Amino acid sequence: MGIIKRGSIGSAIAFAIVAGIATAPAGAQPSVFVSSDEPEAVNTAPPAEPEETDLVDDPEPEPEASVRPSKPGDTTNGEYCGPTQKIYTPKTKGARYHKGVGPTNANYNATSRTARSIFTSEVTGEVGVSVTGGLSTSVDVMIAKIEGKYEVNLTAKLTAKLGNSIQVDTPPKKTTNAKYGVYRLKNTGTSYTIYSNCKTTAKKTITSYTPMKVGWYLWDN
Repeated sequence: MGIIKRGSIGSAIAFAIVAGIATAPAGAQPSVFVSSDEPEAVNTAPPAEPEETDLVDDPEPEPEASVRPSKPGDTTNGEYCGPTQKIYTPKTKGARYHKGVGPTNANYNATSRTARSIFTSEVTGEVGVSVTGGLSTSVDVMIAKIEGKYEVNLTAKLTAKLGNSIQVDTPPKKTTNAKYGVYRLKNTGTSYTIYSNCKTTAKKTITSYTPMKVGWYLWDN
């Protein structure tokens, strides 16, 4: 059987292996297969996009407001609550969202039997944290708070590397789509600042998407 493939050179290439016979273009180099950490199930729709439109990638903490610090016994500027504290509290653990690296690739099975599709990434890309505006503390502090509350492993950045491959069955007369990238955990929390004179800023609702693992998102149509 021949090979049906889509995708551009330098992105990712999909090969279909039909009836157990693998073929490849003349001169093609054999792939080095590196399985994903936890291969995902084949879905029925493309990956969902984050709902928020005001996300900031790799955000910096909000600047300090100019509040004159108080000292113990000084009542001219309110009570004394110690050094300024920047507070972040995670509230709601959301779903995982897939952030793609490179284009989506697809492989159509025109036969009447199940075929084997192999997708190999040929791009490398880095995916970081995205946060809505208003985070008062650092991203590292926010990540530590989320990890502690939900007992998950997160990181500020993950790199999806070239050479990662995955194999999946493509049903008859169906197209398997594959997107390589990073899964990120959605979380909603609150952030505010307590100043040394015990005054606080308004609490802001913060939505974040933090990298969890590298992997493929697959769907059939």
